[in-house]
Amino acid sequence: MADELTIRRATREDLPELVQLYRHLVPDDLPVGTEQAEDIWERFSHYGPSGIFLGLVDGEQVATCTLVVVPNFVRSGANYALIENVVTRADFRGRGHGKAVLLAAVDAAWSLGCYKVMLLTGSKEPATLGFYRNAGFQTTKTGFEMRRLPPREG
Repeated sequence: MADELTIRRATREDLPELVQLYRHLVPDDLPVGTEQAEDIWERFSHYGPSGIFLGLVDGEQVATCTLVVVPNFVRSGANYALIENVVTRADFRGRGHGKAVLLAAVDAAWSLGCYKVMLLTGSKEPATLGFYRNAGFQTTKTGFEMRRLPPREG
């Protein structure tokens, strides 16, 4: 029987478990402490309709992604959105949970009047790239970035 997935926006009460879920994205990163997580949540809460989407199975967080909605002066004032920090708990990968959470964030972006949703991945892994293509994302632009911290491996 397939896992029953529930998708919702994260709340402040989700922070302790969410911080642990992010460890599946960058395992060798120093974890964010409770006070720092609270501060980040407070700052993020001022980003209007942006949000962190959670996928839960039996009440446990198994997948997440962050949607940032950006006001825009072109495209007739239509917002655009960025998706970041897409991660599924290692023991729940390959079950469609990550894709479902990602598409819930995309649906939210459409409902907020965004004309496009962008994401970047540093991964060169065919499975990761296939995951995004399978979810409907296309490689239509060239991405550039300038980094203060080195990219993560993998």
